[in-house]
Amino acid sequence: MTLTRQARTIGSMVLVLTLICGIVYPLVMTGLAQVFFSNQANGNLVRDAGGNVVGSTLIGQNFTKPEYFHPRPSAAGTDGYDATSSGASNLGPTNASLTDAVKSRAEAYRAENGLAATAPVPADAVTQSASGLDPDISPANALLQVRRVATARGVADAQVRAMVIQFTQGRTLGILGEPRINVLEINRALDAAAVSGRT
Repeated sequence: MTLTRQARTIGSMVLVLTLICGIVYPLVMTGLAQVFFSNQANGNLVRDAGGNVVGSTLIGQNFTKPEYFHPRPSAAGTDGYDATSSGASNLGPTNASLTDAVKSRAEAYRAENGLAATAPVPADAVTQSASGLDPDISPANALLQVRRVATARGVADAQVRAMVIQFTQGRTLGILGEPRINVLEINRALDAAAVSGRT
């Protein structure tokens, strides 16, 4: 009799907790997120003038043309920037493969941006993030790319530099993280400025 009663109690608890934690709570949280944080809850999607999704401000994507700011390197997926394969290379700081890759990226970065062979290069320009999909770069990284972007677009360096300053976001809550620039946002702004004749 006691065993039967305990089994019923346990079964009832499992049912109630499953209902609360597995159905009610997720539905309430999803509803609140849609009401108060709709953009974030839906992935911070970025759409073009036609309403087509062109990316997310939360997920890095590759830009390789000289007229665009380039993101930090990615280890996500076989060719990088694969949002379905987020992850790092997991190579340690003493790993020869990582050292060689960083040296190679630094040389390519200097050549691409017209820098001296010994010029310092920001760490985020030559190392991959933990997710492999970091959407942001440091202001130092962006400023070193200004001349290339301006030259490719046929505009003055000062105009592109002003956009870097405009799109620099400070630390979250004033204390968390580092100042950063969202690559997708600034590249879209560059395109929009060019179309409207401002650059």
